[in-house]
Amino acid sequence: MEVLTLASALALLLVLALIKLFRPKTNHLNLPPGRFGWPIIGESLEFLRSQLEGSPEKFIKDRMTKYNSPVFKTSVLGEPMVILCGPAGNKFLFSNEGKKVVLWWPSSVHKLIGRSLITKARDEARSDKKLLMSFFNPEALMRSVGVIDEMTKDHLRTHWEGKDQLEAYSTLKRHTFELACRLFMSITDPQLVPRLAEHFHVFLRGVIALPINVPGTKFYLAKKAADSIRKELRVLVKQRQTELERKTASPSQDVMSHLIANEEENGKLMPEVEIINNMLNLLFAGHDTSTSTLMLIIKYLSELPHVLEKVIAEQREITASKARGELLQWEDLQKMRYSWNVISEVMRMSAPIYGSFREALVDFTYEGYTIPKGWKLHWSACATHTDPTYYPRTLTFDESRFEGSGPAPYSFVPFGGGPRMCLGLEFARVELLVFLHNLVEGFHWSLVDPDEKIIYDPMPIPVKGLAIQLRPRDS
Repeated sequence: MEVLTLASALALLLVLALIKLFRPKTNHLNLPPGRFGWPIIGESLEFLRSQLEGSPEKFIKDRMTKYNSPVFKTSVLGEPMVILCGPAGNKFLFSNEGKKVVLWWPSSVHKLIGRSLITKARDEARSDKKLLMSFFNPEALMRSVGVIDEMTKDHLRTHWEGKDQLEAYSTLKRHTFELACRLFMSITDPQLVPRLAEHFHVFLRGVIALPINVPGTKFYLAKKAADSIRKELRVLVKQRQTELERKTASPSQDVMSHLIANEEENGKLMPEVEIINNMLNLLFAGHDTSTSTLMLIIKYLSELPHVLEKVIAEQREITASKARGELLQWEDLQKMRYSWNVISEVMRMSAPIYGSFREALVDFTYEGYTIPKGWKLHWSACATHTDPTYYPRTLTFDESRFEGSGPAPYSFVPFGGGPRMCLGLEFARVELLVFLHNLVEGFHWSLVDPDEKIIYDPMPIPVKGLAIQLRPRDS
C-alpha cells in the first residue's frame, strides 16, 4: 500500500476541506491540548513528512513534549483528530471498538475495496472475522507450513541462487504475493499471478488517494485496476463453486473455498460480490506488511552479526533434527523461540505499520477531555514501541526484551489489538519464520548501501530497494 506524495496529499486535503467548508464548532467543549495548524491543511504536511523522513513517531513525540500530555488534538487528512499515546491509549481504543469508536478509513478505501471485513463495523465485521479466523487460526495453519516451506525453497532456488547481487525489496514482494495467491486461492497458473501482481501495483498506488474518478488520476487508475482484479477473481470464484459442487475441491483447501462453502452467522452463504471483495482485501493486506518485515529482518541481521550467529545456530539445530529434504512442520516453528524474539525486536524497532485510525461513535471523555462524536482518532505503533518508559535504551536492538513474560500489555502492538487485531498474525509468524530459516541456511548476505534510508510510505520501504550482495552459505 503506497501513500500520497506531499503534492497529491495537499490536493486531497484541499478537496476534503472544500467538502467540509467549516470545522465544527467545539469551543464549548473541554478538548485536549493541541492546535489544528494551518487552515485547510492542518498539520498534515508535518504528519506526512515525519513518515517520509523515516521517523513517523517524531510528529507525536514532539507534541507530547510540547503539550506535556499523552493525548492531544490536531488536524490530519482533512479531519479534526485526537491522538491517544502509549499503552493506555492503545488499550482504550482497542477495547472500545464498536462501542465508543469504530475503525476508520479514507473514502477511497471504501470505494475501491467495497463491502468486506476491512470496511464493515460492529456485528457485520465480527461475523466476517469469525468466518475468516477459522482459516487463519493455528489449527488451520498447521496444514500450510509444508506448502509455505516448499514455496519458499523454490523461490530462493529460482530468484536467489546463483546471484551475486539482487534488490531484496522487490524480490521479496514477488514472493509474498505469490504465496498469498497460492494459500488464499490455490492459484498455480504461472501467467495469472504476474497479471494480478501488475494490477495490484496500480491498485495499491490509489488506495489512499484523491477519490476523484477522472482519467489520469491515481484513483481512476486504481479503480480500473480493481475492476480488472475483480474480473479475474470472479472467474476464479465461479470455477471454484463448480469444483466444490463436484467435490473436486475441498472447503478447507484455501480461504476462497472456505468463504464459498461456509455459512455466515445469519445462516446464509456470503454473497459472491463480498467474497470477491474479501479476497481483494486479503491480497491487499496479506503481502505488503510481510514484505516490509522480511526486508527489515535482512537489514537488521546484516548489521548485527552476533545476533545472526545465534539465529543460525538455532536454525541449524532444527535442520539437524530432520531427514534430508524433509519439509518444516508446525512443531519445528515452536522451537524457533530465539528467532521469533529477534523478529519481534525488528518489529519493535521498525513497526510494519505506523498505526491506524478510529472514528468516535459518540461523545466520550478520555483523561478528563471531551472527544466529540465524528472526530477521528489515531494510535501509533511507532511511538509506542519507542517509549523509553517501556523500552529502556529504546534505540538499542535487544531481543531479550521478549524473553519470559515479554513487554507490558498494549506496549507491543505491531498487529494492532482488540477485535480489530490483524487476523493474519499467525500466518505472518509462519511466513516470516519459514523464510528466515531458509535464508540463513542458504546464504551469506551484506548490504550494498549500509546507510540506505528506510521511509514509511505508509509501510517501511527502502528508498533504493535494499540491494544486497549474496554468496552461498557452506553446509
